[in-house]
Formats: sequence, C-alpha cells, structure tokens
Amino acid sequence: MVKKQLNKTALQEKKGVSNQESTSEHAISNLKKKRQKHPSAAALLEGILNGNTAALSRGITLIESHNIAHKAKANRLIESCLGHQKPSVRIGITGVPGVGKSTFIETLGTYLTTLGKKVAVLAVDPSSSLSKGSILGDKTRMDGLVKNPNAFIRPSAAGDSLGGVARHTREAITLCETAGYDVILIETVGVGQSETAVHSMVDFFLLLKIAGAGDELQGIKRGIIEMADAIIINKADGDNLTAAKLAKEEFNRALHFYPAKASGWTPRVVLCSAAENTGIDTAWNLITDCIDHTNKVGYFSKKRQEQNTFWLLQSIENQLKDQFFQDETIAKELKIQLELIAKNKRSPFAAAEYLLNLHKTGL
Repeated sequence: MVKKQLNKTALQEKKGVSNQESTSEHAISNLKKKRQKHPSAAALLEGILNGNTAALSRGITLIESHNIAHKAKANRLIESCLGHQKPSVRIGITGVPGVGKSTFIETLGTYLTTLGKKVAVLAVDPSSSLSKGSILGDKTRMDGLVKNPNAFIRPSAAGDSLGGVARHTREAITLCETAGYDVILIETVGVGQSETAVHSMVDFFLLLKIAGAGDELQGIKRGIIEMADAIIINKADGDNLTAAKLAKEEFNRALHFYPAKASGWTPRVVLCSAAENTGIDTAWNLITDCIDHTNKVGYFSKKRQEQNTFWLLQSIENQLKDQFFQDETIAKELKIQLELIAKNKRSPFAAAEYLLNLHKTGL
C-alpha cells in the first residue's frame, strides 16, 4: 500500500517573542496584598497627617462607602480629624458645561502652588440616571495639575444626591484640611440645583460664565447671581475679547438690582482666559479681598457655624433615609406597594404613610 505524501506548505507559524510584562508578578502580588489590608482609622489618620495622598484617598473612599460596616470606622476617622484641621479657604466653582471649569481650576491651582499653597480639588462628576455610573474623568482634563506634588485631585460621583454635589463632599473637605491643604476647590457638575448645595459648604462662591453663548442674562433669571461672590467671564481672548467686555458691563449693571449680601461684600465681575493664563492673578486677588473682608466683619466664622448647623440637619436626613431603605421588611413591602400603585389600587401618598408607619413600629 502506497502512502500518500503530505503536501508541504511554505506557510509556517513560528513562535514569536513574548511581550515583556510591564509590571512584574511580584509587584502585582504585593499590590493586591496591600489592597486586601484594611487600615484602621488611626492608621489612616497618621498617613493623612504625614501628607500621604494614598491614605487621604483611602480615607475619602471610606467615607463615601455605602457599606454599613464602614460607617463606624468613617465616623471615627472624621472625629479624630477635628482637632488637626488646618485653616483653609473653601472655594466653590460652578458654571454651565463647556464654560471651562476644569481648565480654569487647573490654571488657578497651578498658580496657587507657585505662591506656596497646597491645593485640593474635589471634582464632582454627574452620574447617569440609567446606569448609575460616572466617568470620573477630571484627572485626565487636569493632567498638568495631577503631576504637581502640592496638588491633590479627587473626582467623586454625584450619585443621587441633590444638585450634583457628592453626598460626602463635606467630610472630604475635613480630611483635606487635616492633610494640610490651604485651598479647597470644589467643582460642581454645573447643572440643576448644584449651586445651592455648594454654596452651603464654601467660603467663596465663584460663577464662571462665557460671552457669546447667548446666556449672558440667563443667570439673572435663574437667581444664581444672588449666591455668587464673584462672576468670572472665562475665555476672554482672541475674537471673543470684545464680547467678553460687553458681557462684563451687562453683569455689572445687573448686580445693582440685587440686595446687598449679609456680609456687606459687593460681588464683582472680572475677565480671564484660563487657556492663555491671563487674569488668573486678578481672580485670586478678588477672592482674597472677599475673605479678608468677611474676616474683618466677623462674617467668616459666623457663616461656617451656620454651615455646620445645616450639615448636621442634612446628615440626620441622610441617615434616616439610609436606615429606611436598608430595612429588609421595608424592601419587601415596597415591592408590594409599587405593584398596588401600578394597578391603581393604592395612592402613592397612602403607600408612603403605610411604609413609614411600618418602619416606625419596627424600630
């Protein structure tokens, strides 16, 4: 029997050179072991006081956690920080999407570090109402400031909290002040009711605007200017400079229609270009003028006391809400009530009263 010869082909696959691992398995193993360890509140505090940004980040992650087991440790961490907070200036920055908030914050933060300041940026990203996720891409937009050793950037998801401000931003401020940061910049998502929430936790509220977008007078209608301590018209450069100057005049005229602030401070309008790094020093001088004025008249400390009272009530409201929805009995009964509402057999108001009474009896 004649054996058939197999046809040989010139196409042959040779084993190539394996890609070199960018990170050794030993380093990966050590990193995983470190992540598996959960440092105590005391260990986190020590790291934060020593300027360890990793400890600061883990501390903020701890206070943002929805895990019930983490709440007790988070509370211990916050309590232990109260005696170590450094004096700081808290600045809220808001504006419509596209106004250049991230660019302005990066330019301002870089400028402040040249003055010897330590800057912390708490950027709040919007969360999807469908997927509940958030991109958290602020660090990619502030790549220059990220590399600055005197700056710390922490993006957080807004979640379902009111107005695009992370629920635990107030506690994150406490941790940053404990770490020795002089200036805390809080960036909002720039939509909805975020201005009200930010205004309740900062010393200076800054409204960013742009000229030529057709919204010069929209801020007047929305009442945001009532809360603003300053209006900064960004992107005042190139062909847009003339329009920016006209917008400045319009806003200056509009400010005269608003009642005087409780502090006696008169809001001002200035021009700047974060992209070209012009007007940033003027903006910072304006902020320091306001802080000096409020300190002089005693309003600075008074406002902080009022803010502490507000956040006490907010914390009580949030914890009551958490306790309600984490109740297993309520979770089961809620599904039943939703089905009854969908079939028009019960009104939402009656269902709410029933669930609240059920929770009250179970306490």
